[in-house]
Amino acid sequence: MMINLKQAASCKMIFIILLLLWLFFLWRTDAGAFDPDKAFLDGVKDYKEENFAGAIANFSKIVNKGVKNGGLYYNLGNAYLKNGDLGHAVLWYERAFNLMPNDPNLKFNLKYASSLVKDKRDENEKTYIFQILFFWKDFLGTVAVKWTGIILNALFWLILTVQIFKRKKIFKTASISVLVLSILFILTALYNCCEKVYIKQAVILSSSVSVRSGLSDDSTQLFILHSGTKVKVEKEKESYFKIYFSEGKIGWIKKNEAGII
Repeated sequence: MMINLKQAASCKMIFIILLLLWLFFLWRTDAGAFDPDKAFLDGVKDYKEENFAGAIANFSKIVNKGVKNGGLYYNLGNAYLKNGDLGHAVLWYERAFNLMPNDPNLKFNLKYASSLVKDKRDENEKTYIFQILFFWKDFLGTVAVKWTGIILNALFWLILTVQIFKRKKIFKTASISVLVLSILFILTALYNCCEKVYIKQAVILSSSVSVRSGLSDDSTQLFILHSGTKVKVEKEKESYFKIYFSEGKIGWIKKNEAGII
């Protein structure tokens, strides 16, 4: 059967038009795609130009995409602090600290921001037993603790294997030492996991928050906390947190008045 040349040319033209439209659609989709690098650079540019609200908006776009990065959190904390929002500044500094606890600039800024917080704890307040036992864990990040435990555990088995063949006392002493360190780091990693799941901490975001005895605005006001104050979340119920600030200072606040670290 012979195909009409005009029909063939028409079909070819339609195919080309559809192909061009498809390519144009792909280009438009790609052009409108979110670029985290560009958003970060725009945020840095806004920060340098003292457009702190713009910097917050750009850095927040990246965070909202699920990016977890200590440097990003640190820059977001800086932008909030410069914008006069102490609560969010402390929140993002604390989140950054969980990822890079040894960064000197972060430690300095977090200490400075914390010094601006109005609410102070009693220095003689009792410290939790686990915080005493694992006091050194704050000097390392959770990732560093986990990988150190894994490496030490692998090193222990390696030394133990060598000891079986060499049967020298020095390998026995080394294996015991590495085993003790391995157990210490593994227990610390387990504590970090338990702390993350069962011991939630939050930062007060609002400038002034009434901590109440119950889950309503009509409940008795027990005390007041201010932006930047760090609290422990003991329970979540409906749209409220039951928080612990210090000995004898426990009560309920609305969830939107605090941010989980």
